[in-house]
Amino acid sequence: METWFSLLVTLFFTVAIYLLLSKSVIRILLGVAILGNAVNLLIFTGGRLTRDVPPVIAEGADTLGGPAANALPQALILTAIVISFSFFAFLLVLAWRAYEDLATDNTDEMRVAEPVSEPAPPLGY
Repeated sequence: METWFSLLVTLFFTVAIYLLLSKSVIRILLGVAILGNAVNLLIFTGGRLTRDVPPVIAEGADTLGGPAANALPQALILTAIVISFSFFAFLLVLAWRAYEDLATDNTDEMRVAEPVSEPAPPLGY
């Protein structure tokens, strides 16, 4: 099962990088969201995918009796989901405000700081 999740993580990373290299702000935002999901799935896969008993030590024992599910990656993923959702919401509002002010979502047309009357900078040296 870890093999399938590893392939899914690879697919998520590939799609995220493809979307991040786009010129559209909405595609970039979707790439950031998919990248966050890929990292969460990577952490989850690294924490072993087993249906074992919960990591609770029985009364009178010093250690676990057998293999147990690792709770740390699950806790990290829950925290990461909340943080990535709030970050995505912030970026979505930022993109909406940029679209309202500039009337475009193309990153090549969002060059407000560069004056229009001056020639473009050199592309290489």
